[in-house]
This record gives sequence, structure tokens and C-alpha cells, in this order.
Amino acid sequence: MNKYVYLALALAACNKAPKKETLKIAPPSEWVQNATIYEVNIRQYTPEGTFAAFEERLPKLKELGVDILWFMPIQPIGKKNRKAVGDSFVSDFTNPDYDKYWGSPYSISDYTTTNPRYGSVADFKRIITKCHEMDIKVILDWVGNHTAWDNSWISEHPEWYTHDSTGQITDPIGEDGISWDWTDVADLNYDNKEMRNEMIKSMQFWVEECDLDGFRCDVAMEVPTDFWNEATAALQKIKPLFMLAESETHKPDQFDSAFQAYYAWEMLHVYKKIYDDQVQPAEVLKVLRNKDSINGTNVFPMNFITNHDENSWNGTIGERLKESWKSMAVLSYSLRGMPLIYSGQEVGLNHRLSFFGKDSINWDAENASEYYEFYKKLNTLKEEPSFAINSPIKYDEEYENKDLLIIDRGENAQYRVILNLSTKNWQIIGHDIGLANGYNTHDSYLLGQDGTLGAWGYAILKKK
Repeated sequence: MNKYVYLALALAACNKAPKKETLKIAPPSEWVQNATIYEVNIRQYTPEGTFAAFEERLPKLKELGVDILWFMPIQPIGKKNRKAVGDSFVSDFTNPDYDKYWGSPYSISDYTTTNPRYGSVADFKRIITKCHEMDIKVILDWVGNHTAWDNSWISEHPEWYTHDSTGQITDPIGEDGISWDWTDVADLNYDNKEMRNEMIKSMQFWVEECDLDGFRCDVAMEVPTDFWNEATAALQKIKPLFMLAESETHKPDQFDSAFQAYYAWEMLHVYKKIYDDQVQPAEVLKVLRNKDSINGTNVFPMNFITNHDENSWNGTIGERLKESWKSMAVLSYSLRGMPLIYSGQEVGLNHRLSFFGKDSINWDAENASEYYEFYKKLNTLKEEPSFAINSPIKYDEEYENKDLLIIDRGENAQYRVILNLSTKNWQIIGHDIGLANGYNTHDSYLLGQDGTLGAWGYAILKKK
């Protein structure tokens, strides 16, 4: 889940505020530096929607060049107030069909077991073991803001939840007092220390039992920072973990001690604005500098052109970015940070996957192999030292053509990425522009022999 909020919250200090913890999160491990992360929608991945069926596809993901698997929530989904379509609940139907409507994976009824539809904890553990044998890390989506209405915590510990003025447990409510319409879940009360302790124990379970490598924390900005600091400190005592926040600049202090990476939500929308001719490519640099100034450069963004929210609610890559999608994908790989591939993206996923129901990805879609080879090539490029998270990066802001974005990566600008983010054709290599002097073409799209770069084309150049 996500809230589309991009206003950076000003964090004012006051005399009564608790002293800031001195804990500093460990820097990302070396395996993060050149990693590509892959979001696994286990329900929709195969017709069966099981761990066993997904396991058979691991070699293909290794071949693709994936380094980290992020599993969307794998725990059981609540039946009470389960959503079916839009605002309707499954229980609204004359004959409720819970087999058809699986519900939101972010409505968890039990934190420490798996959804029986997917398989057992042992099945999931086997996947992690096989991934580790393939040198692939695994992180799990963690939903700490709310639970399903039939989670045992509600009946056993109602004080662990947020109550309204009438004493009723509420769904998540915004600061403006308006419901987010997440009526299939109940809001947790982080003023309760016992609940916090149990939440941390639940997270520890997956690390200790399955050798998990980290967490992607859902709506991280809605959970108090001091909890994430406490949880991260406890978890890192077990093993070094990768902690990714579904947050951006909402609470910068979360990146002091709790998280190593954040969502590049605003950049995703900049891609669309560039395609719609609402902003110039220079907006990319403006956004990057804003994030670095707020969050600091010790943390990094996860860059993407789609994910489960975008696909289900806002449209496919083709719907949103149309013919610009290749150049935007290359851009997301060229910026500092970690690129994300969503399930099916590598075969040109061309329909919106159901969020509440059972659906399936068509792995044999038209041109699937072309998409696969495109992303495989990008993942290979990401493995180059020049594209590591901490590798030098420079943007050419002096070049007169504002439709082009020019990015140098690596020591001594080992790679140069030229993106034509417009509907025009532009001459990029030739007598008038010395952009390619000393470089060979490493990869390109719509680059003519005369040095003309077509609309939404790109050229990746490497020093001779």
C-alpha cells in the first residue's frame, strides 16, 4: 500500500522531545552496491500462486541478473472486512466467494506464519535457501502500521489498536481526520509498548527461522521513527540486514538509524511529467538534489518505473509512459540508487494485475523475449563498478539542448548515458557536438549511423 504524499514534513525539535539515539545504521553491505531488486507478487506469479510453482522460476530470475528478491506479504489474509472490488467487501455479496477474492496481501491476520494458499513456512524457507545458493538475497514486505480485523491481537489485546472517540477500533485515519479508505485493516497503536515488543519478535521470527536478509517496510512514515530504530537495532544483532522504507522525505530522521534506502516516488512521477511535456528533463536533477539535501547521501533511492501499486491502480508501463518507457527504464538504472523490476515487467506486463483477486502474469506475451533481453542487458550494466551506488556520478548541465539528459558514471566518466527525453530527433554525435569523443557505443536505441538520436532514444557510451 502507499499514500500519495510528497510533502516533506518539517521535523521541529522541542525541549520535551526524547534525546536522539546515537545508534547509526550499518552501511549497506557490498551485495547491495550493484544490486537489482525484484518485487515478487507470489499470488499472481503463476496460475497456482504457490511457493512451489514460483521456485521453479528461480533459475530464470538468476539468468535475468536479479540480486535481491522482495516478496510482497506472504502471511494469511483476514476474512473480516475483506475487500473484493473497489469499495465493496466480499461479505456484501449474496454468496461470498473467498476463493475468488483473496483480499489485500497487506491485511495480515497472523504475522508469524504463511498464507496456506502459498504454502508453508518450510516452503518459503526452502526458497530462501535456494536463493542463497544462487547468491540471491531475500527480503520480506513488512506491514507494521495495521492488521486484519480478525488478527488474534484484536480479540486478545484490543488496547494495541487505535480507538476513536466512541471507543471503537478504527481503520487508518490521516492527520486531517479523514479515512484513507483502508477499511479492510485496523490501525495499530504505537503508544503501547507491549505491542511494539511483539511486533519486533514477529520480525525476528523470519530472520531467525528462515535466514531472511531484510525487510521492505510498508508505509514506514506512518510508524514512529523510534520504533523503527528499536526494531532495526534488535534485528541487526541477529545478522546484517537490508532495510528499505516505503517512504521518501516524510521523516528524514528514519534514515539516521533505521533504513538504508527509500522509495523514489517523486521521480516516478517526474518520468510521467517529462513524457507529458509538463517539465523539462532538468527536473530530474532538481528532484535528486532535493532528496539528497533532506535525506543525506548515506542512504539511497530505489528507482522504478512501476511496482504493484502503480500497476494495479494507475496503469501499466505502456499506459503511463507509452513509447518513452525504454528511455525511462535506462534513466532509472543510470541514476544513483537501486533499480527495481516488478513481477512480469521483464516480459512486458501489459495488464493491470488485480489487487484483491487472483490473477496471473502471461509469461508468453507478445515480444516477451525482447523485453527480457532488454532488462537482462540493463542488469548486466548495473553490475559494472561504474554503476555502483557509491560510484561517481555527474550530470552535464551546461549542454545547450535541454531535451537531452547526459549522465557520466564511474571514475573518469567511464560511461556516458545520453537520453533524448523528447519527441524530437537530435544530432548527438558529429561535428557540432563532441559528446562521443573518446567513447564507443556500448548500447543504444534509435541511434542512427549519422549520430542522430531518435525521439525517446538513448545511447550508452563506454570509454575506449
